[in-house]
Amino acid sequence: MIRIRVAGVAAAVVLALGVAGARAQTTDWKIDNTHSEADFAIRHMAISTVHGSFRAVSGVIRFDAADVTKSSINATIDVASVDTGVAARDTHLKSPDFFEVAKYPSMTFKSTNVAKAEDGYAVTGNLTLHGVTRSVVLQLDAPGKEETGMDGKSLHRGFTAHTTLNRKDFGLNWNGTLKSGDAALGDEVRIELDIEAVKM
Repeated sequence: MIRIRVAGVAAAVVLALGVAGARAQTTDWKIDNTHSEADFAIRHMAISTVHGSFRAVSGVIRFDAADVTKSSINATIDVASVDTGVAARDTHLKSPDFFEVAKYPSMTFKSTNVAKAEDGYAVTGNLTLHGVTRSVVLQLDAPGKEETGMDGKSLHRGFTAHTTLNRKDFGLNWNGTLKSGDAALGDEVRIELDIEAVKM
């Protein structure tokens, strides 16, 4: 009876250590707004591409270095931070014709699944934009290595991902028609995410 109890206690200790070790692999990383941005590109007049960025990105990445598929992300973008390099165009993008920032000041992304893909990972999550929530998939490159910051103490990691969205899926329908019959704006928007995060 004593031996059974001792064995049971030993097994419990081993299990507890195993769980603690597994938890130790998961760390939280705060998105560094100063060194992160969400870039986008959309066709203009069927002859060129307009590029822009959202400069205010925040959130937390829960990262599992041993098994990236156990990681997650919860991020927010300040839509009013949109920057295309042309003030008049940025003002139009913030208006009710597009993002309607007075009513919808932010967009959010909350991951629901991370799966291994051929060249990295597929991060599925709910994107809420312009009052509409849809499931989207980000193609995440293999995460970069951990680096010590310039202060000699903080730890940093980089994350890069991309996807393509149809803006009309989120109620961004404004457009115009050219004499040629082509649309002034394309529907597909390419998204590139360059994120630097600091270990919390």
